[in-house]
Amino acid sequence: MKTSCFSFILPRSDFRLCSKGDGRNEVKWLWRKITNGLDSVSQFLVAFGPLGLFAIALLDSALIPLPGGPDAVMILLSTQRPAWMPVYALAATAGSVIGCVILYRISRRAGRRALERFPPSKQARVKELVDRYDVLSVLVASVLPPPFPFKLFVITAGVFRLSVVRFALAVGIGRAFRFLLEGFIAVRYGERAKEVLARNYPAVGLGVAVLIVAVFVIRNLLKRRRTKTEAGDRRPEVGDEQSAGGKSLSEEG
Repeated sequence: MKTSCFSFILPRSDFRLCSKGDGRNEVKWLWRKITNGLDSVSQFLVAFGPLGLFAIALLDSALIPLPGGPDAVMILLSTQRPAWMPVYALAATAGSVIGCVILYRISRRAGRRALERFPPSKQARVKELVDRYDVLSVLVASVLPPPFPFKLFVITAGVFRLSVVRFALAVGIGRAFRFLLEGFIAVRYGERAKEVLARNYPAVGLGVAVLIVAVFVIRNLLKRRRTKTEAGDRRPEVGDEQSAGGKSLSEEG
């Protein structure tokens, strides 16, 4: 049976892991070490308050997810210092927007290769939504909670070159609403905030998404109606044209 090995240079030793098999144990061990390392990074950053939350949100949005993510840290910090909740929401929103712009830029440079790790069916569905609703689809996706595939919307926006300014504004609005809502619930319910969010946030997020889409659809309908009305007002009446033509002929005679 094939023997596989991994070598790691640790602070005080040279650690070598060897085992017989297909390498699954080594992968699990390595993944556990990486997860524990990211968890340590997250705990270290939390101690820096708003700056730490900014860093966690940036890393999480730029494809380096940290355990708990900015949502859990937002709730934790807001529960501990309620008066600072708006500052925490601002820091989390800024970090998330910058991280998403970084991922957008990477995806724009990589092109369609950036989408290869997603199933073709999901790619097609998200592309259809982005084509139909433009950055509004990104705004809605930024509000909805996991496991909604928000990063796929960010990557798709980069690959198909949506306006980076409008993209950043959409992410900022959606994330600001999300973090402010989480902060409000943390201040209102304290240690029960996580339970309240888990029970109610999916419905709230979906409701907000439906409201945003409804406003968009109504706005487009009103815009079309206004355009048709203006076009009708500009169109000259047939009788007026004939009378004007007759008048010009009589003047020439």
